[in-house]
Amino acid sequence: MLRLATNESPYGPFPAALEAIADAVATIQRYPEPDTALVARLAERHGLAPEQIALGNGGDAVIGYLTAALTGPGDEILTAWPSFPTYVGDAEKSGATPVLTPLRPDGAVDLDALRGAITPSTRLVWVCTPNNPTGASVGREELAAFLDAVPEDVLVVVDEAYCDYITDPGYPDAIAEHVGRRPNVAVLRTFSKIYGLAGLRVGYMVGPAEVVREVMKIRNAFDVSELAHVAALASLDDAEELARRRDVNERGRIALEATFAQLGMQPFPACANFLCVDVGDGRALAGSLMREGVIVRPLDPFGAPECIRVTVGTPEENAVLTDVLARTLQPR
Repeated sequence: MLRLATNESPYGPFPAALEAIADAVATIQRYPEPDTALVARLAERHGLAPEQIALGNGGDAVIGYLTAALTGPGDEILTAWPSFPTYVGDAEKSGATPVLTPLRPDGAVDLDALRGAITPSTRLVWVCTPNNPTGASVGREELAAFLDAVPEDVLVVVDEAYCDYITDPGYPDAIAEHVGRRPNVAVLRTFSKIYGLAGLRVGYMVGPAEVVREVMKIRNAFDVSELAHVAALASLDDAEELARRRDVNERGRIALEATFAQLGMQPFPACANFLCVDVGDGRALAGSLMREGVIVRPLDPFGAPECIRVTVGTPEENAVLTDVLARTLQPR
């Protein structure tokens, strides 16, 4: 089976990460060392204090900790929709009310709609950029203007899980541009995507120290495994491999966009490692592709039942997908 459903890297961990994992395997009978080394390195990388960084068992875990720490019955969280379902699911677990606003026609988060939905009950606002599942991002100036307008007692969390794939210089770096300068902005990032560590589960939040303290009260002990720690730490040194993966992904995504266009379907404008395409009935097409050995993601759980999401694979994997699509679909 060709797996193009979950936005994983097709290239595996970085070479240095594989070496670090191999070196650490012999000691995994021990509980993980404290987060100190990775937190210190991330703090240095972002020019912030270690007290402003919280690690978690993947970005999903950090979303859950934030939601549990900051919301409860009677509170509201805001998110554009369709977007990452965990925002909604974790709010419901905490007893908070999810409030959903529409995306822009290009699939990016509509920041004006989010701003208009803020009420005295709003505690968290999620801004996923590039947005999952559509792949579109908001611009630097519009994000800054939005944050200027949000009350300081509302925490805005910018989820940048796919930021490492961005090639457009107009894309905002929310950590560099807003964390530390604003008291109500946090940012999520992950090693699950371009770094190829999805199976080890390590993500992190950067934000106000007081928010990090609240998250750490909720976080489980030994939340991130020792193998995840050492692999993430080793991955941060290979800028050349990062650039190579970004470049090959960009070329692959552009080629897949052309494939869908030739079949009469226009994907949403995207800048990450996946495409979202309106195919009329996402689950039906996903089923047809699975019977041909290709797994893609139908988007009814994300609120877009007419769409599928397709991960950009290796050139060889993309060629297989192109062939299967050509045999499965007739041009419209």
